[in-house]
Amino acid sequence: MAQKITIEPVTRIEGHGKVTVHLDDNMNVDQTRLHIVEFRGFERFIQGRPYWEAPVHVQRLCGICPVSHHLAAAKALDVIVGAGTGEGLTPTGEKMRRLMHYGQIFQSHSLHFFHLCSPDFLFGYDADPEKRNVVGVVNEFPELATQAVMMRKYGQEVINYTAGKKIHGTGAIPGGINKNLPVEERDLLLKGDDPLNADKMIEYAEGGLAVFKDIYSKNKDFIDNFAHFPSNHMSLVRKDGALDLYHGLLRAVDKDGKKILHDIDYQEYHKYIEEEVRSWSYMKFPYLREYGTDKGWYRVGPLARLNTVDFIPTPKAQAEFEKFKAHTEGKPNNHCLHTHWARLIETLHAAEMIKELLQDPDLQKDDLVTKGTKGNEGVGLIEAPRGTLFHHYKINENDQVSMCNLIVSTTNNNEPMNQSVNFVAKNMMSGQPVITEPMKNAVEIAIRAYDPCLSCATHALGKMPLEISMYGPRGEKLDNYRS
Repeated sequence: MAQKITIEPVTRIEGHGKVTVHLDDNMNVDQTRLHIVEFRGFERFIQGRPYWEAPVHVQRLCGICPVSHHLAAAKALDVIVGAGTGEGLTPTGEKMRRLMHYGQIFQSHSLHFFHLCSPDFLFGYDADPEKRNVVGVVNEFPELATQAVMMRKYGQEVINYTAGKKIHGTGAIPGGINKNLPVEERDLLLKGDDPLNADKMIEYAEGGLAVFKDIYSKNKDFIDNFAHFPSNHMSLVRKDGALDLYHGLLRAVDKDGKKILHDIDYQEYHKYIEEEVRSWSYMKFPYLREYGTDKGWYRVGPLARLNTVDFIPTPKAQAEFEKFKAHTEGKPNNHCLHTHWARLIETLHAAEMIKELLQDPDLQKDDLVTKGTKGNEGVGLIEAPRGTLFHHYKINENDQVSMCNLIVSTTNNNEPMNQSVNFVAKNMMSGQPVITEPMKNAVEIAIRAYDPCLSCATHALGKMPLEISMYGPRGEKLDNYRS
């Protein structure tokens, strides 16, 4: 007899999750659930505000990925002010935004892998927790830790020069950007003092990939067999099928690589995507309408992006992409921990894109804003570090926001995260009367692979608060753990 676990709602949670595990009469895992208490008041209190405030307000959802919300909101408002979608901005406006975004991708991916996830790989998932943390990495791998800090610092500097601030900037406005990139700022980013320059960041990104490949060569069975299951995958793609983290058409493929969402205009996303509500979580479960709740769920994020795109438009990342695709003989990669491999390929791509953009003279021009015939509704999508991010707004006759709908990346990954937790629990907890520390960490590893932003705020230098409860066949609590 399964027992329903109720969690009281909170308005803003920062990286808190609860996992419940239910056992059958044979002490095997019968059911698992990842409970998220998710109530985003932003969708309500943004209503009534002047629409041009939205890009600044909604980014307060997060202190680590505010650029993603800032740009997704600005892209939605581009449509409302008549600037079009993606290609409608001035060259300076679009390229400054792209530079900002790739700085965000670079710093966030670097933080997530090196600071939050690498301890599990460098020391082992069953290592002593006193050692298995970022301090342990600093002590035993000081050069790697220094490089990780410099990578994040560099990405933050890119954001600073394009958005005006490292966190919660104001650079993107409806129809464009409010500043260009002066030559002196460009030169600091392009060829600044070692190691804070574009070439060094490409070198560091290549080094990060080498670290993962070395780890993979020594732990192939664990990484390949950990939480692997078939799924659909969804992301934006450029019109020619290339990886484009800033703008594109919406594509989804199934587990075999067959297109099931055919490069649609994301302004019409609501025709193809619905959200299911389940009683035990405050976070919704999106799915493709045509395929229903059972077969229509999908993954987003680095793994999904490398499964949906045809190629990567920078040479070093493309070479790594070809190796990545060869691993599964061109078929979609459904191995949960290979998300880190994909994430590091994207980190290299972001570094290459930053250098390419910094060499573009359009960044120094003064034509910053585009406007046209104003409308009352717009949708903005962007590939945030952890996956496809949706912002949808309507405004009234007084230029106030009358409707706001946000589908954040972690919401899109809700079902895959639950699937991963279920996979790990069944393989590591079945037949066990108590939860051991390695079992607990294995569940966290499954969740961390998705780089979850539970209400868009879980990046933290420390433990991700997680509660795991184990229940017997008659609903009795056998064990409980809270990190």
